[in-house]
Amino acid sequence: MNKDRTRFVYVTYIRSTPEKVFEAITKPEITRRYWGHENVSEWKPGSTWEHVRANEQRTVNIVGKVVETSPPSRLVISWASPSEAADPASYSRVTFDVESYEDMVRLTVTHDELEAGSAMAKGVTQGWPIVLSSLKSLLETGQGIDVFAKPKAA
Repeated sequence: MNKDRTRFVYVTYIRSTPEKVFEAITKPEITRRYWGHENVSEWKPGSTWEHVRANEQRTVNIVGKVVETSPPSRLVISWASPSEAADPASYSRVTFDVESYEDMVRLTVTHDELEAGSAMAKGVTQGWPIVLSSLKSLLETGQGIDVFAKPKAA
């Protein structure tokens, strides 16, 4: 039985260069500053990548493979929960398109092949906006935002 699939697309404009944006996505020492995780990989097609929590436990929250890489303009990775990594149907795909846009960068993140209504789909639609806002803040001001913040009660 085929499951319905959905996708999430987020576009943001960042006062930076394509090289700095691409580095911010792929260098663990930078990702920990705006994401609270490190993206760890050799960043070559076919290599594995892990999304590792930047704390003492070093919990691996997401795993996948590098599908395509063309620095500094494009990165495509597969994406799954470690508990579901053995099931090929559990993987979704994330594409980072990094384009020069006058004196800025237009970053388009497309997370597709998501199972509609799944916990993963819900998580990424809530997670990507704050993570990418934090990336923008870090590159423009030198400081990311708290991606683990919760809404305040009214």
